[in-house]
Amino acid sequence: MRSKTLKNAAVSTLVGAALVTGVIMLAPGWEKKEAPPPAAGPAARALAASDTGAPPSLADLNVLIRDREKLVRGFPDDALSWAQLGSAYVERGTRLGRTDHYPKAERALRRSLRELPASKGNIDALVGLAELANARHDFAGARGYAESARKQKPKRWTVYPALIDAYHGLGKYGAAGKAMDKLLELHSGPQAQGREVTVYRNRGWREDAAALAYGATANSRTPTERATALHREGELAWERGEPEDAVGHYTDALKAVPEHYPSLVGRARALAALDRTDEALHDYEIALKNLPLPEYLLEAGELYESLGLNGDATTRYELLRKQVTRAGEHGVDGDLVLARYEADHGDPAAAVRRMQGEWRRGHRSVEVADTMGWALYKAGRPEDGLPFAKLANNQGVRSALFSYHLGQIQRTLGEYGAARRNIDEALRTNPHFSPLLAPRARAARESLGDPPLEGPADVMGEPWDTEESESPSESPSASSSPSAPSPSPSASSGPSAAAEKPTWSPAPVPSSAPASEPATGSAAPAAARPAPQVRPVLPSAPATAG
Repeated sequence: MRSKTLKNAAVSTLVGAALVTGVIMLAPGWEKKEAPPPAAGPAARALAASDTGAPPSLADLNVLIRDREKLVRGFPDDALSWAQLGSAYVERGTRLGRTDHYPKAERALRRSLRELPASKGNIDALVGLAELANARHDFAGARGYAESARKQKPKRWTVYPALIDAYHGLGKYGAAGKAMDKLLELHSGPQAQGREVTVYRNRGWREDAAALAYGATANSRTPTERATALHREGELAWERGEPEDAVGHYTDALKAVPEHYPSLVGRARALAALDRTDEALHDYEIALKNLPLPEYLLEAGELYESLGLNGDATTRYELLRKQVTRAGEHGVDGDLVLARYEADHGDPAAAVRRMQGEWRRGHRSVEVADTMGWALYKAGRPEDGLPFAKLANNQGVRSALFSYHLGQIQRTLGEYGAARRNIDEALRTNPHFSPLLAPRARAARESLGDPPLEGPADVMGEPWDTEESESPSESPSASSSPSAPSPSPSASSGPSAAAEKPTWSPAPVPSSAPASEPATGSAAPAAARPAPQVRPVLPSAPATAG
């Protein structure tokens, strides 16, 4: 009788099984040929999506969750169903911004491990926990779960997407690239293509990323898969400074799935850049009613603020804080987005403290480095912020925001030539990168004026001194571009100093030209000039990232 019951449970599991963006999958050794094909319906569509790693529709995902909930009530010792249920909760929570799903997901995944420990092959639960940790922005935890799963089953392709996401969150871009290569050896579906686009984008290979994203769109099989791919194309177009193309991609995504709210937010951002403000505000409001993520609230608040609608902006900022607090109750780390808000609209010193915590936890992505550098600058510590801003720009990502932040810090420190170059880069990359900061970037660039007319200028904006530039003691060296930032850099810091453990004592605020002063003053001494920054072809994580 017991054998018959287990057999029935297994057949039910096979019919309802689905791979939710590569997490929910069938147990090893279960092949389709061993069971009849599933009947047409939501579960079958979810299973079909799992064949290529594509996300199922929300309607099919809801059916799958109900099916798994029913199954585990009848068969509470079914480890696979518990793992599938937990992973489905993660997927639905992420797509709907429902962080209250995450505690339920954790309970289901840990129940799966109680029924079948990881040491006995429960890879599904480990991958589910890795995806949950990524969703909570606990990238160190996600790496631990994913690497444990990889050690047990190195040929299970579903392990690698979670591992790649964790490496990106930790700033380990070299490791992410290696994991991507392994994923491509094992699987070539849409999920693999999506991760590959991200890896290319993080390396600064824009054209390659765009071509791959276009291919993923062309190969889409379902409306949900197509909307996801089109959204990705829209994001790349936006980062390239092409708002009209971005609007087109986002609109096509919404035609495929009208409730694809990330695309609605993206379209609002691009419409604002095209001065179609009323349409942008309309899109933001609809999206935020359905998906009030903190990062979206920050975007909308800054648009309102740029329009002089400070009351509306304050409302969005207050809701941002509430959402971060609520998500924190469900285990989500919201320090990065909250630090971005605090640096520009609240308490920069609080932003610095939040980013110090992120850095100590090993979260050393380019986004964290950029936010750390900018928060230190806004807190009156531009010398401390400079190495972090350089690190964010030297990893490969071509970001207008990162370039502007670096240029503005250099401008404050009197490094006028470098400031011109980086602010120009920001405005070339995307002249509409922020409704608040893009106008400030243009004003800062105008105040800097043109380089001196005496001849070619070095990075400080002074004419070259041939003898000085040829002197061995004054020649640029790689040591001036630290592999890991130090909050209190000095001009003479060498490789050993760059690798020291960060100390967070405040540095004295250097005297600098006022923000409105044109860059016509004297430059820094030659010994303090940083070496020209060379963007690596294949970025790697900072040396102190572990």
